[in-house]
Amino acid sequence: MKNELDETSIVALGGLGEVGKNMYVITHKDEIIIIDCGVLFPEDDLLGIDYVIQDYTYLKQNESKIKALIITHGHEDHIGGIPFLLQSVNIPVIYAPKIASDLINKKLEERNINYKNIEIINKDLVLKYKYFNIEFVNTTHSIPDSFALAIHTPNGTIFETGDFKFDLTPIGPIADIHKMAKIGSEGVTLLLSDSTNALSEGYSKSESSVDGTLNDIISRHHGRVIIATFASNIFRIKHIVETCKQYGRKIIVFGRSMENAIELASNNGLIDDKSIFIDAYQAKSLKRNEVCILCTGTQGEPLAALSRIANGVHKQISLLNDDLVIFSSSAIPGNANSINKIINKLYLKGVRVFTNTEFSDIHTSGHAKEEELKWMLRIINPKYFMPMHGEYRMLKKHAEIAKLCGIENSIIAENGNVIKLSNGKVYKDGNVTSGDIYVDGSRVGDVGSVVLKDRKLMSHDGILIAILNINTLTRKLLIKPNVTARGFVTINENIELINKIENKISEVTNNYLAKSIYSYTDLKNQIILEVLPFINELTGRRPIILPVIMEVNQSLY
Repeated sequence: MKNELDETSIVALGGLGEVGKNMYVITHKDEIIIIDCGVLFPEDDLLGIDYVIQDYTYLKQNESKIKALIITHGHEDHIGGIPFLLQSVNIPVIYAPKIASDLINKKLEERNINYKNIEIINKDLVLKYKYFNIEFVNTTHSIPDSFALAIHTPNGTIFETGDFKFDLTPIGPIADIHKMAKIGSEGVTLLLSDSTNALSEGYSKSESSVDGTLNDIISRHHGRVIIATFASNIFRIKHIVETCKQYGRKIIVFGRSMENAIELASNNGLIDDKSIFIDAYQAKSLKRNEVCILCTGTQGEPLAALSRIANGVHKQISLLNDDLVIFSSSAIPGNANSINKIINKLYLKGVRVFTNTEFSDIHTSGHAKEEELKWMLRIINPKYFMPMHGEYRMLKKHAEIAKLCGIENSIIAENGNVIKLSNGKVYKDGNVTSGDIYVDGSRVGDVGSVVLKDRKLMSHDGILIAILNINTLTRKLLIKPNVTARGFVTINENIELINKIENKISEVTNNYLAKSIYSYTDLKNQIILEVLPFINELTGRRPIILPVIMEVNQSLY
């Protein structure tokens, strides 16, 4: 019987119960391997938050055990948290595919983080540690250089799929199904598999079907073509470039992330002819059917290039009646309204718009649907299965799919759960610290639930600021309180209401100052305590009240 020190453990610090923030930590005795370090993009209720990252407490507590951070591919939900991790925890080495490595270096450069120890992954690499041997397996995804991992431990093999799909006619390398089958035939104790599309039946469309549809649209249209797609979908961009070259169109690029993606693709040999790219000034000398605009803005982001074009505020591009706009993308959950607004504005401008539908294959997901998930389960044939990378309903569905494939031992875990491998069994055993850390601008972790609650209150009912001038020697208000507001009411149109509030604040303040003991903090709290219900009774609103007390310590003669 093995003792506790002989167990192998897995902890997800992100990626379970959510789509994003992926980070999986595998530990055996004094060695830790970290897989991925992504961000989660905030929902609308996280006002002002730029990113959500993992709580690194567990890693800080076990910092001396960390051997490496291994990256499966270059999407933000797998690499976006690296700059924040490196500023908090010592990571001896990062192993990443070439495309992901370039993206990581770009991020670190932008944040002035000096980290040089990034090693490139390839399909033949084997990492050997005291307790871990790690193999890499090519997968197909919507970004080049994507890998699954086979982690061989003293308690059996763990197979971690990364993000994947099975595309038998991809634009780029095909998944190494033979190597997967070999690893599966040798025995896998635990499979961790991408659950993003577990709720979608059938197979995902092949990237080559998108290739054919875009080719057909671009060849038939006689005006300008404007294409919005994900900047991270390098193979899609590569195909658009090749199609435009085939039909004699030059490409204008708008959007910083798109420019970076094209530079990255060029540096890695995926785009070999940069003469196809021109600027907006050069396009003036070309016919409309000789121009393609490639831009960001697939999710209706207000500052993205496509939104500015649709709103008529782009400095270099104005829409023309014979323009054709193609959304070669799908809606990320929560963005449907923003996208629809942009589409409506485009239609109002008189242009044609193509979006992805069952009748028009102009986008396909990079994540496996139900039938492809079954393929992975059958090929790897694990003893135990743990769905990962998905909301709870996706994880639950994936476990049901596994059962259909004859795998009875499924574990649906949450972030922070400790999953142990020991004596041929896999089971939950305890928890570690996990949770969400909010990134607001350059500040990490400064914004908590209290601040977010205040932001929500301000967004709903506004803020009211009361400025009081108090002589602390005579214990009197020098002048009547001055009240100003933002997002509450318009001051000039509600003078009577403001006067009532100022009178109430005077009353509360005078009553308090009549006491024998004066405290700056107590007075502020008393004003909030009494004035808030007063305002709520008058208006039905509960603005945040900020008393600002100016103290004067002198006698008046």
